[in-house]
Amino acid sequence: MKITIITVGKLKEKYLKMAVDEYSKRLSKYCKLEIIEVMDEKTPDKMSITQEILIKQKEGQKILKNVKDSSYVIALEIEGKMLTSEKMAKKIGNLGLEGKSHITFIIGGSIGLWEKVLDRADYRLSFSTMTFPHQLMRVILLEQIYRSFRINTGEPYHK
Repeated sequence: MKITIITVGKLKEKYLKMAVDEYSKRLSKYCKLEIIEVMDEKTPDKMSITQEILIKQKEGQKILKNVKDSSYVIALEIEGKMLTSEKMAKKIGNLGLEGKSHITFIIGGSIGLWEKVLDRADYRLSFSTMTFPHQLMRVILLEQIYRSFRINTGEPYHK
């Protein structure tokens, strides 16, 4: 299985880079992992609705350029469906059984995802109704993908 994570912005913090590297190494046993970073747009402190829409659109266009037509797309979105770790593992496992061997996860920027990106998504996933920094969300997502593969292979994991 191939897992692609498309994310807005680069990781700057060393500790987050180390965590991403660790989970990437762990995941190499289970899947081919690709992380694509698209450049984020500058977001002024006091922006208008029009500016917000334009920023989401610019970031969204960069995201969509990297989405393969054959990929099953899961957008991380606060209003998406929440799953337990076990149900996420089952979802990933079922996608593989259905012949969907490429899953793309999308993490938006600080103001969220453009509507056309959400429209392209086959599934909208929420980790919480709380807001997380998108850089930290990359680590959380990688950990949950890793946990999913461990669950699906019957390997022990921490509850």
